[in-house]
Amino acid sequence: MSKGMVRKWVRAFKDGRTNVHHGKRSRRPSASLKDLAQKVDGKVRENRRFTISSLSNEHPQVSRNVPYGIVTEHLNYRKLCSLWAGGRFL
Repeated sequence: MSKGMVRKWVRAFKDGRTNVHHGKRSRRPSASLKDLAQKVDGKVRENRRFTISSLSNEHPQVSRNVPYGIVTEHLNYRKLCSLWAGGRFL
């Protein structure tokens, strides 16, 4: 852990924080994730040689990790040489 992060934690506990766990975070509704997953699935079916960078460029409102997570975890695609294979086809 960096010195800056330690200082941040020390300040937080001096200010009265008593818990080391983060509080509840607001999350986006899962419906938007489902919509994005459908769009990503459509792009994958159009072009099997897509890149995660191209997907993140098409959806700049979300971080780069989101399209990667959708492709690998939600749609179950795996990289096979230069093609993405799998998904609902296996």
